Amino acid sequence: MTEIEQLQAQVVELTRRMEQYEHPQLPVPSAKLPAGITEPELIAISAAVAAFLGLRAHIRQIRLVSSNAWAQQGRVFIQASHRL
Repeated sequence: MTEIEQLQAQVVELTRRMEQYEHPQLPVPSAKLPAGITEPELIAISAAVAAFLGLRAHIRQIRLVSSNAWAQQGRVFIQASHRL
């Protein structure tokens, strides 16, 4: 293989990899979904993870965690903004 052919092969491979990153294939859920999570929500989570990491990742577990921390922090912020 000549040097030009090697470079052409590298360009083809790099182009293929760039297309994968720009248009990642979202995983199709094959197992049963956790209680309370719909398929569109799972796809949205998968897309968010792929966008954050820059590549497709395998999601092994999703847990619903309830917390009032966000609401409490919001109340603290609003109460702190009032003049006393």
